[in-house]
Amino acid sequence: MLLRGAEANRYMAKPDPARAGLLIFGADTMRVALKRQAAILALIGPEGEAEMRLARMSGADLRKDQAALSDAVKAVGFFPGPRVAFVEDATDGLTATFTEALKDWKPGDAVIIATAGDLKGKSALKSLFEKMPHAVCIGLYDDPPTREEIETELARAGLAQIPAAVMDDLTQLARALDPGDFRQTLEKIALYKWQDPTPLTPDEVAALAPATIDAEVDELLNAVAEGQSRQVGMLMLRLGGQGVLPVTLCIQALRYFRILHLAASDPGGTGNGLQKARVFGPRRDRMQGQLRKWGMLSLEPAIADLVEADLTLRSTMKVPGLALVERVFLRIAARAGR
Repeated sequence: MLLRGAEANRYMAKPDPARAGLLIFGADTMRVALKRQAAILALIGPEGEAEMRLARMSGADLRKDQAALSDAVKAVGFFPGPRVAFVEDATDGLTATFTEALKDWKPGDAVIIATAGDLKGKSALKSLFEKMPHAVCIGLYDDPPTREEIETELARAGLAQIPAAVMDDLTQLARALDPGDFRQTLEKIALYKWQDPTPLTPDEVAALAPATIDAEVDELLNAVAEGQSRQVGMLMLRLGGQGVLPVTLCIQALRYFRILHLAASDPGGTGNGLQKARVFGPRRDRMQGQLRKWGMLSLEPAIADLVEADLTLRSTMKVPGLALVERVFLRIAARAGR
């Protein structure tokens, strides 16, 4: 049976012990690992592994000993309770092994949970779990997590009071981070808010979120966008001393001003544009303040200057890179607010 969307998320959070097997596959190994971890925990509980009710094996192990899966499924444990036979890195080459184990499965046997990489549409392993009436197949794709998934993670991390504005910020953060980093961030927030009855705020989310770019580079780009020419020179000197490459600064600046341009030209307003660009919290507020200095048309020459500088830095011309970037940044800063 193939499950998708919200139905798939609900099943992985609480698998049916009366079904023989669950296959979770996808290109994002961290996301697959987190989902199978939750599924195993839901089936055998937190003490299941300590009570030897979890049998672990890899695809490589099964290729050496094809009977290992059936043996793990039929084995009788010392402790009462449901059991799981977990196979990591399953491949199409093991389809016959899984077929035999699933066909011989009886109620009371260990539930088979298998994980795999990005399986194609014609994958034999994927087709097996889809067609078996007592097995479930779930594919995890690169789509951003749904609101339901985020709310589930929030509840698991012990976060209850989430205002709408904060939920929007967390949604943007979930799309910007990989699943493992996002879960760690939620745990950090939950620890920070432990025994704190006040609602979570956007400033707290921003302070506890992992930095997406170097803080001093971010400070430099703010200075450029806000016309703080003196700060530009000081920060360029500091970053140059730290060994930051001119092309890196140029790429970051180009990305930053393109976000400003997209927000300025968004028909739904600058706030909507920044939300689409996954900018949240105090950084969003600061960029909105910068957009009051810049109009869409005034941002276009700044982007053109940055593109030209980037091409020059990547060319065969021998130019003083940091000096070139600093000159461009100062020229752009001088236009702020005009």
